[in-house]
Amino acid sequence: MLDDRAKLLLKTLVERYIADGQPVGSRTLSKTSGLELSAATIRNVMADLEELGLIASPHTSAGRIPTAKGYRVFVDTMITARHFSFDGSDPQPGDLLLDHLQPLRDQLQPDQPQRVIAHAAHLLSSLSNFVGVITAPRKTSVFRHMEFLRLGERRVLLILVAPDGDVQNRVLYTAQDYTQSELVEATNYLNAHYAGLTLEAVRERLLGEVDALRDEIAALMQAAVQLGSEAALQSEQVVVSGERKLLEVRDFGSDMTSLRKMFDLFEQKTQLMRLLDGSTRAEGVRIYIGGESGVVPIEELSVVSSPYEVDGQVVGTLAVIGPTRMPYDRMIQIVDITSRLVSNALSQRQS
Repeated sequence: MLDDRAKLLLKTLVERYIADGQPVGSRTLSKTSGLELSAATIRNVMADLEELGLIASPHTSAGRIPTAKGYRVFVDTMITARHFSFDGSDPQPGDLLLDHLQPLRDQLQPDQPQRVIAHAAHLLSSLSNFVGVITAPRKTSVFRHMEFLRLGERRVLLILVAPDGDVQNRVLYTAQDYTQSELVEATNYLNAHYAGLTLEAVRERLLGEVDALRDEIAALMQAAVQLGSEAALQSEQVVVSGERKLLEVRDFGSDMTSLRKMFDLFEQKTQLMRLLDGSTRAEGVRIYIGGESGVVPIEELSVVSSPYEVDGQVVGTLAVIGPTRMPYDRMIQIVDITSRLVSNALSQRQS
C-alpha cells in the first residue's frame, strides 16, 4: 500500500517520464509535484518505490524510470480517462480528438465491412502514432456436418463442413488409439445431437453431458470441438496498420532483438488473434503492460484494447500497440472512441 505522498510522487514521475522520455530526478519531482518536501525526503520516498519494484534506476543515472509494475499501478489507480459522448453533450471536450469525430463517422460508413475494418486500423495508427490492430467481425462457427477418420495410431482426421459448404480438415493427435467403429459412433452422435449449433454451444452441451458418454468418446469429442474452434479463430482476419512507426520510437534505440520480435509478432498474426480473442471476453478497454498478456512477450510493448459490437453483440476487438512509455489516458480515449465508431458503422450497415 502506498500513502498519498508516495502515490503523488509516483504519478508525477510516470507522467514526466511519459512526456520527456528522460529519467526523473528528485529535483524535478520537487518542482513539479506541488509537495513542500526537501530533496532528501523525496529521495527517501523514491528509494521506497524502488524497493517495491515500481521504479528503477537505468545505468548510472541519478534519475528513475517506471517499471512495468509501476506503470500498472499508475494505470489502475491514477488515470481518470474521460468518456466522450457522440451527441455533443460534453460541453468542454478539452481534447482535439473530438474534432476528428464527425468526419471519421462519415468515413466509417461504407457498404463493405472490410473497408470499415481497414480504415479503423489506419485510424488507430494515425491517431496514436503507434500500431493499430483490429480483427474482422468473427463468423459464427456453426457446423452442418462433422466426421472422424482414422489415419493411424492416435491420429484422427477431423472434417468440418459449414452450412455454406466450406470444408476444413484438421488432424487430431489423441491421447489414446481409436478404432474406426468408435470414430463412427462419435461422428453419428455429434451429427445427430449437435448439427446446426455453434462450436461454442456444443462445448457447453458436452460439458453438461459428459457423464452420459463413455469417457474415451467424450474426450475425443471435446478435443474435436476445441480444435474446430481454434481453426475458426485462425481463419479470421487480422488487419495491422503502422508497424513501421515503431522504428521511430526512440525507446527501442538500436535494440534489434526487440525490433525483430515485434515484427515477427505482426507476421505471426495468429498470436495477435489469440491476444485479441482474450480481450473480446472483457468489457470496455483493457490494458496489457510489458509481457503481461503472455502473447506479446516483449517487455517494451503495451497493448490497449477494446471489443466492438454489431447490434449489441461483440464480434471483434481492436487495439493500439506501442511502447510502455505511452500516454495511456489518450490511448484509452482513442481505443474507446474508435471501438464505438466501428460498432456504430457496422450496426448501421446491417440495419
